[in-house]
This record gives sequence, C-alpha cells and structure tokens, in this order.
Amino acid sequence: MDDEGAPDLAGKVRRGLAWSLLNTVLGRAGTLLVGIALARLLAPADFGVFAVALVALAGVLAINELGVSLALVRLPGDPRVIAPTVTTISIATSVLLYAACFLAAAPFAAALHAPAATGVVRLLCLAVIIDGVTAAPAQLINREFAQGRRAAVDLTNLVLSSGLTIVLAVAGFGAWSLAIGRLVGNGFTAGMLCRFAAYWPRPGFDRRHARALLGFGLPLAAASLLVITMLNVDNVIVGRLLGPVALGLYVQAFNLSSWPVNVFSTVVRRVSLAAFSRVQDDAGARTSALVRSAALLAAAALPVSALLGLLASPLVTTLYGSRWAPAAAALQFLAVVGAARVLIELAYDFLVACGRARVTMALQGGWLVGLVPALLIGAHVGGIAGAAAGHAIVSGVLVLPAFAVAVVRTGVPARALLGALVRPVAGTLLLAGAVLAVRAVTTPSWTQLILGGALGLAVYLPVVAPLRHLARTAAPATPQVTVSPT
Repeated sequence: MDDEGAPDLAGKVRRGLAWSLLNTVLGRAGTLLVGIALARLLAPADFGVFAVALVALAGVLAINELGVSLALVRLPGDPRVIAPTVTTISIATSVLLYAACFLAAAPFAAALHAPAATGVVRLLCLAVIIDGVTAAPAQLINREFAQGRRAAVDLTNLVLSSGLTIVLAVAGFGAWSLAIGRLVGNGFTAGMLCRFAAYWPRPGFDRRHARALLGFGLPLAAASLLVITMLNVDNVIVGRLLGPVALGLYVQAFNLSSWPVNVFSTVVRRVSLAAFSRVQDDAGARTSALVRSAALLAAAALPVSALLGLLASPLVTTLYGSRWAPAAAALQFLAVVGAARVLIELAYDFLVACGRARVTMALQGGWLVGLVPALLIGAHVGGIAGAAAGHAIVSGVLVLPAFAVAVVRTGVPARALLGALVRPVAGTLLLAGAVLAVRAVTTPSWTQLILGGALGLAVYLPVVAPLRHLARTAAPATPQVTVSPT
C-alpha cells in the first residue's frame, strides 16, 4: 500500500497543527475559566482528594493498553489489519487493571492520608475501561492528522463535563463533582471518537500480530509508566508527608505550571510522532523537522513559563483568590519544570520515532531515581515550595541535558539544536529582566501582573520575530519519502 508523498504529508501536518492549535487554545482557555470558577467553589482539600484519584487513574492509564495502540500510528501498512488485536489487548488489560484498582483503592487512599478519596478513586478509574475501548479509534484519528474532528470532540466534551462539574460543585458534591464530570465527558468522547474514526471497536486476535505488537508496545508502556510515575510521585510524596490540603495547593500550582505543556506541547505531540515516523529513514528530514519544532516550541513555551514563575504571586491570587496564595511558592519553581517538560516531550517523541524506545525508558528511569530523593528532601525542608524546587533542579539540570545527548546520538548535530534555542533563550532573559524591574517598583497585585506581562512580552517578541517563518514550514518536507507496500 503506497502512502502519501511528502508534499501531501507536509500539508496534512500543517492542517493538523492548525486544528490542534485551535483545539488546544480554546480548550485550555475554557479549562482556565472553569478552573477559576471551581477554585472559588471548592476548597483546597477537595482538590487534594481528587488529586489522589487522578494519581491512581494516571497509573493505570499509563499501561492499560500495553503501548500497542501507538503501533497504529507508527507502523506502515493498513492499520485496520492490526486494529482488532490492538482492541482485544487494550480492553482485556483495562478491565483487569480496573479490578485491581477497585481492590486497592482503600489502602492507597489511606496511605496518602485521604481516606475520603476511596470512593472517588473507584469511580474515576472507570475511565480506564473507556480508554481501553477507544484506544484504536483515537490513534486512527491521530494517524490521519484528523485534528479537526478531534477538536469538535474535545470542545464539546469540555462544555459537557465542565457544565456538569460546576452544577454538582454548586450543589455541594465536593471532589465527587470533579470525578463525575470527568467520567461523563470521557464517555461522550469515546462515542464521538468511534464515530469520527469510522471504526467501532471489534475485538479480534491474531497471534502473530499480538507478538509483534507486544514487542513494539511493552517498552513504550514501561517508559510511559515511568513518565506517569515521575509526574505523579510528587503528588504521592506531598500527600503522604504534608496532607490533602497541601496537596490541593501543590496540584493547583502544578496545573498552572503545566500550561506550556498543555497548550504548546499538546498541539505538537498530536502530530509529531506520526510526522517524525513518516521520515524516520531520512536523517536530514528528521533533523530539519526536529530543529523547526524545537525552535517554535521554545519560542512559545519559554516566555510563558518565565511569566508564570516570576509573577506567581499576583497570578494565583488574581485568578483563584487569597486562600490559594500559598500555591505561589510552589509555582515559581514548577514553572521551570513546565518549560523543561515541553522540550523533553518533543525529544521523547523523536526518539520513539527513531526506534529508541529502550533509550527513553532508561532516561525516564533515571529521572525517577533522581526525583524521589529530591522531592523527599525538599518536602521535609521547605514544604510544597521545597518539593517544587527539587522537581525543578532534577528536570532542568539533569533530565533535559540527558535527553539532548540522546537526541544528538541519533545523528542530530548539537550545533543545530543549540542554534534553535538561541533566540528564545535570549528573549526570555530580556523578559525576565523587564519583569524583575516591574516587581522592584510594584507590589503583588493585578496591576503588577498586567504591567510585568506587557513589558516582558514587549521586549521578548522582537527577539523571536525572525522565527515566525518556521511556522509555515513546520512539517517534514522530502519529496522522496514514501512507505513501501506491505
């Protein structure tokens, strides 16, 4: 089966990026508004209880389909040939994991000093079964860069789940309102993904396909589990050592710090693995695509992360109110984590597309090994701010350089990677200077927030403006690339 040539592929990637950007910007803007409303309706302890349930859900979602669904994106040929086997593996493992999660909910919640989270964990983790059922349709949409359809699904889901959550929060359901709203939204998304992918899950099983899929997917599942563990071990440690109220404050700070990841990284990741995979055999095209993506991501994410960290106090109190003010102490450090994650996730997708899944697993393992003691020491010494500082040191000083070295070892010139970051880094340093000047003559308030943000961006944008042409070429472009018949 012949696949698209590169010119058509480049068009698909650009359209996919445009729809993904629109989807993400509108979705995150809506999420921010809903988050502001919920922060004023719910207490930090409610968010702490829900965070405990999210930790459990993230763990099972990391491995519920054993990584096999990504084969539908990366492997050449007709993906629907292997889709029934993917569906069978995904559903079977998801059901088994939910059963284990149901039984372990009570001791898990007790270990985090949040016994009230037991029922919320059992309810929310039903989402793992929904995810297993829709693993194949979701990846088929990603393979075809059908982000316009995904945008329709996600934005409708946002309206439905957020509206229900707010109604339940007003009615006094506390943390349950967050779980019920999310679960209902996931159920809706499942049906729409199947409809738009024109693929309703049909279990089947081919032993040869299963063997190949597991060989491909298990290293990715292991790496994903390490990623999820790394991204949630801070919640476990904060909840265990400092309690659900501190966890609620920390989670709100982490959510704000994740905006660069949730907006910019999510936009690119919905097409990056598929795009890198299409040019995996052309080193020049791979390097060109990575350098463009890195420059654009850095140009967008670095200034936002800098503003989040430098203006943490007025940002938190303006958005969420004074009772959330302690979260700013963690946000100033977690903003560094958010910026690092944007570039790390791009490197992760590139390495996977190059067939370096085991390398990514080793890197994630090293991240986790370094992170646990840093979090423990930080939480003991400085509470949520100390835990956030430990997270920032490990991700920015150790993990990001390690991923960069792994990418260079695939043949990408180090000079090209560094060159992509020169303007974003220089502009961010100027931005930081401008914001610090505003902070020196103002007190934390909405006025400081507006003045600092406006002046910072005013000095930043001229520095990165020459990179704007990259947005028009942010897709692999090599006319010779095709996929050979299966």
